[in-house]
Amino acid sequence: MSEEWDYQIRINLSDENASIARRDPADAALSPLGDILARHHAQLVNQFDAFAEYVSAAEKHGVEHYPLYKWTKATIEDPQKKAKHLKFFSAHVRGEEVYAKEIADALEADLQPLVERGLIIKLSKHDTNPANNPQAPAHLR
Repeated sequence: MSEEWDYQIRINLSDENASIARRDPADAALSPLGDILARHHAQLVNQFDAFAEYVSAAEKHGVEHYPLYKWTKATIEDPQKKAKHLKFFSAHVRGEEVYAKEIADALEADLQPLVERGLIIKLSKHDTNPANNPQAPAHLR
């Protein structure tokens, strides 16, 4: 019997478009992207911002309850990693971080032309299978 995994669509934007998306996702410069996201009831979440929120919540509620705290904090404090993650976004559909493969496939297909047009630098689909996702290094657990 095969496992059914959930999926997430991730995109990378140029420095300029990432800055716009973080500041004003409804900006006209991103309207083709915004139109597709709206059709799929999706919104972009910046990876750096999500990491910073995680660290803030951990520090507020107790880092012992946040198993990825050390790794995430080290990531947002590293200037090179910060610059990288400022350009990465995940698509949350109907408020969910991960969703069924069919939903991810449809969103991915609709976003693909924006890669070809250069609005999206990179488009990828990730599953929730732990074997396919990086684990925190031992020294940051």
